[in-house]
Amino acid sequence: MTLPSPDSKTQLALYRQMLLIRHFEQKIVELYPEQEIRTPVHLCVGQEAVAAGVCAHLRDSDTIFTTHRNHGHCLAKGMSLKKMLAEFYGKETGCCRGKGGSMHPCAPEVGILGTSAIVGGGIPIAVGAAWANQMRGIPAVTVTFFGDGATEEGAFHESLNFAALKKIPVIFVCENNLYATASAIGKRQPAAGSIAARAATYGLPGKLINGNDVIEVYLAAGEAVIRAKQGLGPTLIEAETFRWFAHVGPVDDTKTGHRPANELTRWKKKCPIQHLRKALLSKKILTPDDEKIWQKKFDRSFEEALYFAKTSLPSGIEQLTTHVFA
Repeated sequence: MTLPSPDSKTQLALYRQMLLIRHFEQKIVELYPEQEIRTPVHLCVGQEAVAAGVCAHLRDSDTIFTTHRNHGHCLAKGMSLKKMLAEFYGKETGCCRGKGGSMHPCAPEVGILGTSAIVGGGIPIAVGAAWANQMRGIPAVTVTFFGDGATEEGAFHESLNFAALKKIPVIFVCENNLYATASAIGKRQPAAGSIAARAATYGLPGKLINGNDVIEVYLAAGEAVIRAKQGLGPTLIEAETFRWFAHVGPVDDTKTGHRPANELTRWKKKCPIQHLRKALLSKKILTPDDEKIWQKKFDRSFEEALYFAKTSLPSGIEQLTTHVFA
């Protein structure tokens, strides 16, 4: 199946979503040196197109499972900015009462059922959740986001095999940013070929896409969602992209020798936001005034969320024994 290109309204919505994610991440970069956010942060600057393009097709009843690098996915799926930021500050009003931090936010009300920092840990859980919906006759789709490093875990292969066997409505989205922490994919998987190609081994479609082109992501995800809802089973999407900051924290890891500086420079020229911006401006779909209005709204919403987070009460000691299975 081939979806038509998104209309002007959808393209603007995708652009706005990417801007929101970038705005949030840049604010975290500014705030983190204050040392009031005590949780590690894994930033997705440069990878905004994947979250925006995939989640544009999902309803609240559709579910996602994601990783330690989850901010973009959570925002695109509709998590409350106030609850998310309060969680980062370890406050009682956070989405997980301050116990999840940046790596483990959760918001079942909008379909964010779990975020796991275990490499590949969310993949089999997503398959299980999607299978449960399938058995109950609930017409929902589940998406699991993971990095290229997760494809080296046994859980990845077992999950693809089982999902294909049962035609489970789950979409596997690999954000291949070419590095597992500081280990380049070429040094880990030199003979493997594309990650998407592995889907054929288990009898499901695999698609390799430009993860910095939000329209391409949107179309690939839309086709996968339709396929899942038609009862045809899972899809593996490999989205090639690149994170601008280090594995963890607002750090330039090219200065520490973990990644080549010229590689980062090349990928910054492929910025997903600027890529779509140029197209929208040339078609007169977007105007600079639109961006100014959105920027003011983003600033106001973030300041309100930051005030909420900083003035909320810290998570109390009683939270240590709640939601804990003995």
